[in-house]
Amino acid sequence: MHTRKRAGPAVSTIEMCNQGDCFMAKSEIRALSTPQERMLEAVRQIALIGGGTLFVAVCAQKGSISLMPLTPVPLTIQNFAVLLVGLLLGSRRGFASMMLYLVVGVVGFPVFSPGGPGGMGQLFGGVTGGFLLAYPFVAFVAGYVFERGTGTFARAVIAGILAEALLFAGGLCWLYAFTHSLARAAYFGLYWFVAAEVIKVMVAAGFASRWRRLSGRAE
Repeated sequence: MHTRKRAGPAVSTIEMCNQGDCFMAKSEIRALSTPQERMLEAVRQIALIGGGTLFVAVCAQKGSISLMPLTPVPLTIQNFAVLLVGLLLGSRRGFASMMLYLVVGVVGFPVFSPGGPGGMGQLFGGVTGGFLLAYPFVAFVAGYVFERGTGTFARAVIAGILAEALLFAGGLCWLYAFTHSLARAAYFGLYWFVAAEVIKVMVAAGFASRWRRLSGRAE
C-alpha cells in the first residue's frame, strides 16, 4: 500500500516535470521575440522597402530611352522594376515601396525618368504622371495575385498582366486628359510599348517564380 502511495506521487512528479519542461520550452520560444529582434525585423522590412525604391529609381535613370518625336512617353525598364518589386516584396511592402518612391520624387530627388521636369511637375504635370501615380497600385496587384497562388511562372505571368493592365489604364486615362482623344492617347501611350511590356512581364515572372522556388516559399 505504501509502495503504491509513493508510486502515485512519483508518477505525478515526473508528469509535472515533463509539463514544466514543456512550459520552459514554450517560454524560450516566446523569449525569441525580444525587443531587439523586433527592432531587427523592423529594420529588415524598412531595408526591403527602401531597396525596392532604390531599384526602381536606378532603372528609371539608367534604363530610359526617348522615343521622340513618335511619342513623349519614354521606353523604360522602370515598369519592369515595379512589377518585380511587387512580385518579390508582396502586396503591402510593394505598395509601401512605390509610395516611398513617389514621395522621394516629389521632394525633388532625381528618381524619375530623366526626360521630364522632375519633382512635382513630372508627377502631376507631365505626360507620364498617370503611369507614375499607378505604380503603388501596380506593385500591390502584382504582389497580391502572386502571393495568393502557388508561386508558379504561370501565376506570376497572370499577376504581371493584371498589374500591367492597371498601369496602362492609369497612363492612358492621364494621356486622354492631355489629348482629349482615346486614339491619340493609345498612340502615345500604348502601341509603341506592347511588345516591350510582354517581355518585361515574362522576365519579371521568371525571376519571381525562380526566387519563390529557391527561397522555399512555394505555397
